[in-house]
Parts: sequence; C-alpha cells; structure tokens
Amino acid sequence: MSAVAPVERVAPLPHHLRLATGNPEGRTAPSGAEAADGLDALLVEMSGELLGAPFEAMDALFTRALTRLVAFLGVERASIALPDPITGKPCVTHSAARSGVRPAPIGLSESELPWVSRQLRLQREPVALSAETRAYPEAGVDLATVRAHGMASVLFLPVTAGTRLLGVLSLGSAQVDRLWLPALVARLRLVGGILAWAFLRLDHERRLKKSLGEADALRERLEAEHEYLRAGPLLAEGFDGIVGESAALATVLFMAEQVAPMNTAVLLLGETGTGKELIAQAIHAKSHRRDRPLVKVNCAALPPTLIESELFGHEKGAFTGAVARRMGRFELADHGTLFLDEVGELPLPLQAKLLRVLQEGEFERLGSTVTRTVDVRVIAASNRDLSAAAREDTFRSDLYYRLAVFPIQVPPLRARRQDIPLLVWHILGQLVGALGRKIDRVPAAAMERLVSYAWPGNIRELRNVLERAVILSPGSTLLVDDLGEERPLPPGAAGDDGRIPTLVDLERAHIARVLELCQGRVRGSGNAAEQLGINASTLYSRMKKLGIPRATSPSESLSGGPARPAMT
Repeated sequence: MSAVAPVERVAPLPHHLRLATGNPEGRTAPSGAEAADGLDALLVEMSGELLGAPFEAMDALFTRALTRLVAFLGVERASIALPDPITGKPCVTHSAARSGVRPAPIGLSESELPWVSRQLRLQREPVALSAETRAYPEAGVDLATVRAHGMASVLFLPVTAGTRLLGVLSLGSAQVDRLWLPALVARLRLVGGILAWAFLRLDHERRLKKSLGEADALRERLEAEHEYLRAGPLLAEGFDGIVGESAALATVLFMAEQVAPMNTAVLLLGETGTGKELIAQAIHAKSHRRDRPLVKVNCAALPPTLIESELFGHEKGAFTGAVARRMGRFELADHGTLFLDEVGELPLPLQAKLLRVLQEGEFERLGSTVTRTVDVRVIAASNRDLSAAAREDTFRSDLYYRLAVFPIQVPPLRARRQDIPLLVWHILGQLVGALGRKIDRVPAAAMERLVSYAWPGNIRELRNVLERAVILSPGSTLLVDDLGEERPLPPGAAGDDGRIPTLVDLERAHIARVLELCQGRVRGSGNAAEQLGINASTLYSRMKKLGIPRATSPSESLSGGPARPAMT
C-alpha cells in the first residue's frame, strides 16, 4: 500500500495523496525516509510490549502506543475505534493528544463519520480527510465533525485481519493541509498489523474469560478426566495431533484458526519442544494453500555456507561442489507454505534476502542473474526473543516486524499442566506400536509426579521420559523414575567393562531393586508383584528366567513368598 484515498470520490478511491504546503505552527512532519527509519524502532518496541502483555495491561498499552505516535509524528491527536460489543459499530475506545489539546471524545460514533466509515468498510484503504475540502456533499457530515473537533487534517487507517475490519486508527492534525507521504503511510499500515493481532487477542481473552467461568469448575472437570482419558486422547477439533483443552492452548488454537485462511506471515514464539511445528502444520492445513506442500527448513541445522543455497537454490558451478542445478525451498513451496524453524539463527546477510522475498516475492538462485517470482506464505518459528534481538541489532528489525505481523506465543508445558494427562495417554498410545509394549494403567502417584514436574524440555522431554518408562516397566502398569535428576544405572544393569546394558540387564536390575524395596515379599502385604503390576506366579517365572534366585528363610512360609532375594 503506497497511497491514501482522499474524499474526491466514493468508490473506487483514487490512488494519490493530497500534498500540501501550509504549516501555520512552524512544525514539520518527519519526511518519508526519516519516518520509515524511526518507525522501525517504534514498531519493534510496540510489538514487543503487546506480545507478552497481560490481559489487564492491554488498554494502558494501547494508550501508550497512541501517545508515542502523537509525539513521533507531530500530530495533535491519535485514537483507536473498536466495534461496540452490542451494536457492532465502531466507536472511539482509546485516545491520546499533545499537551494542551483535548483528546478525541470517547464514544465518537459511526453516525458522526458516516462517509469515512463506509469507505473503510467497503474499500479497506486509508482515507485522508481535510477540513478545507468543501465541494463534496457526500462527506459533509464527516467534514463538519472534523472541524467541530478542531482538526484540519485527519488520516484514517483501517485495522484489518484478512477481509475483516477490526477497528480504525486515526491521526489528526490541526495544521492546514497536512502532508501525508506515501512512504510514511505504508509504514503506518504496519502499525495496523500490530494492532490487528492485539485486537484479536483482546477480543478472545474477554470471551474466553467469560466462557470458562471459575477455576473450581476447571478443577472438577480435571478430576473426572482420569477414567475416560484411557479410551483415547482428546484432539483439538480440526487440529490433528494437537492434544489438550487448556485455556492456554485454546488461545493459541483460536489465533491459528483466525489467521489460517489468510496470507499473513505468522511468527510462532516459544521454548523448544512446545510443538511450534505442529501449530504451523495446522495453520497450513486450514489455509487455502493446503493442497500445496508445506516445506520445512530448520535454519539452525544448516551451516551458513549452505543455508542460502537451501532456501534459494543454485545453478551448476555456482560454488565448489555445485555439480548440478538445484531448486531451492522457496521454489518448492510456490503457492504453498514455507516453515522456517529457528529463524533467529539466520545470518544477517541472508536476512536481507529473506526480507526481499517477503516484500517483493522475488529472488535469484546462487550463480544466476535471472529473477524468479514465487507466491509463498511464510510461517517462522523461534525460541529466541526476536524483539530483544532486533533492539540489539543481532536480528534485522525490518525483517522482525515483517515476520511478526501476526505473532503467536506457544505456551510451555508447565503453563498447561491440565493437558499433561491427555498428552501422557496420547503418547503412550503412540508408543504401543513403536515399542510393542502396552500400558493400560498409570498409578495416581506417577501421574501426579508427571503433572507437577516443570518439564524444561516441554513435550519432547515428556515423550522421552515416557518412552524410557515404558521400556523399564515390566508389566502393563507404568513405572516412572524420579524426574529431572541424573540417576546412575541400578546395580547389575551393566558389566564392569562399561558396556551399554541390554533390556534383559535393565529388567533384571529393575526386578531385583523392587524385590529389595519390598524386603523380598513376592506375595502378601506390600509385595513386589503388585508393585510391578504382574501376578506372583509370573514374577517367579521372570526371576527364574533372569537368574534371580529366591532366598529361603523361616519367614518365607509365613509371608507367602521369599523374605528377600539373593543379590549377586
């Protein structure tokens, strides 16, 4: 977008700006280049603040953003209009003004700006309105409102998500014939992209808080889950493979649902192992590009010398080892989606080329001068704080706000503990086929340990822990070792030569350890067979097969089993 629509026509709006010379107060607005440079830093700061802000702080941050825009642009007023929750018509909800200037009144309605409202609703294009323009009766009510509030020039910017009009950002100046340069307006539309994400989040947070009710209801539901979870995992509707129903996950899935049908770039942020790739797959599967491939690139797994060739391809002889022409991932993803995992690891020189593809859809293969055009939607992911990296100049700020038009923060597993039982049963179901072992019982104490653990490695760590537990569990009951600690191998699990223990070694050591803890009781109160989830005769058979001898003593006949195994 490089133009602003004036009031000369209703539809279609002409693509040019009304340039002006008057400046009665002696101030000058930043030039296009100056504004673009300055807005880069401002955009990074605004998106960083809104990305992680709690729900309660959003209103204050909207006002803060407007105040900073007023100061930077040298305008008198800035305001945000959002749809009324009852009527659905936009009205001013947040406003800021220069010192000594009265802010726009809260509640300024569509009836006071009917022509502008219609243009924004139908055209989804910026509208510049000047109080000096008197020749167009269709905008008469709007011009009267602008003059009544002491403004000489107002720029109205639609805030959209795809075809949906979420709100309006307006900037007003008391100067005569305010100059709105195309480069500046183009940058200001990026402000609209940041606000669009924030509006969607704010709207969803309000509805989610209302629908979930009190925390007691959630706890009661979780207490009742254990019995029916064994029948199978709960998959989020329409998001195959994403398991859970926590509020934190619901927020992520709502945002993914909203952005999926659009071509907007998406930035997935979160710790490693949280499932960012699954969210990217879900967004692609719900988009109109689902019939084309989702191409994945792990930017951290490739050396800097190869990542450019991987993304853009190369011609034969472009560098040593380039024995044939190769198509890059962008070409493979044409009319589809490209998932850039760990995008924060891209070298700075390559970030500039990536920015060009995002802006223009153009690139050249290595060793070629032919410009190629692609239509690719980019979904990026990172476990780094890219906002901080942009401020520190370790990541290009212009690339950051191009990627972060719609950021989604994927929560760590510790922030969605109520999903852990669902995930445990889901992963155990997957491990049945992989390991050939079936687990049909998870003791309450074991599940409690899994739920209360902090999971620094998130879902990836949970899967690894469960796989190890399935291997070490001799029966159909899951036995979970202590979590988060380095544990030595049990006695007898490995030979003195330091060789890697076999499964038989581990099983022998595990049974011997359980027998030791149960003081050798195979039957009776607190017996080893019960702890291992098998019957006593099966345990005796395993002991004989593994060479674990039974110790005999007078107490054996009284307790119904050996008093203590003989340990060798």
